[in-house]
Amino acid sequence: MSLTDTHAHLADEKFDADRQATIERAQAAGVSTLIEIAESPNTWDAAVQLAETYPFIYASIGIHPHHAHEVGPAEWLTHSAKLRKLLQHPKVVAIGEFGLDYYRMRNTKEQQDFLFREQLKLARELQKPIVIHCREAHEDTQKALKEFYPDTTYVPECPSPAGVIHCFSGSWSDAQTYMMHGFLLGFDGPVTYPSSKQLQEVVVRMPVERMVLETDSPYLPPQTHRGQRNEPAHLAAIAEAIATSKRKPTPEFSQMTSQNARNLFRL
Repeated sequence: MSLTDTHAHLADEKFDADRQATIERAQAAGVSTLIEIAESPNTWDAAVQLAETYPFIYASIGIHPHHAHEVGPAEWLTHSAKLRKLLQHPKVVAIGEFGLDYYRMRNTKEQQDFLFREQLKLARELQKPIVIHCREAHEDTQKALKEFYPDTTYVPECPSPAGVIHCFSGSWSDAQTYMMHGFLLGFDGPVTYPSSKQLQEVVVRMPVERMVLETDSPYLPPQTHRGQRNEPAHLAAIAEAIATSKRKPTPEFSQMTSQNARNLFRL
């Protein structure tokens, strides 16, 4: 079985004690490709170092909306210069995660909107795929994405996706809107939770061609590991749960979503 974890945070301090063992467990579980997500400037270098150290790991770097109050117009000039430089690295494959988060509201909508749009501009200029964080902000997220990615398509096949909506948590209508503008949807541990009825209904209706798998490690463990630190090896449980709901053999489903990830990150 060949799995691709399109969203993990292995540089997180929660892995300091056993990072190497965690990576080995992931490979033993069938994870053949992993995207390390660096969500703030102080994590970018660590993500790139992981990608340089392990052939099967790649990096995506950006600034999460929780940091929007720290990165205004003045700070953006400095950070964007470093971001541009790192994005030239052959193993830095995307910009993100970045986006909007109206759940925790650690800053204002105006601060988030500035940082969101600046990273969208950079992605469009550099023709890089993006990793979008959206929590309870679908309306404003879709408004911006429609502006920056106006082309629409109604076919399931998406050989060159614009990006991925990380840890998708919206309605079927939201899913259709994102897909229409060229995005894939990322599915994580919550799809295995008994309470996630709406998400499970979306999964059943989703074309496999628009799905990728994520762990968001060390967060959001699947139901089989609730209460534990999540890690990429647990991606197999997520793949099995979704494959069952799609009535596909898990190895076949895993291969299909891995191909979607290769298309997304141009691997």
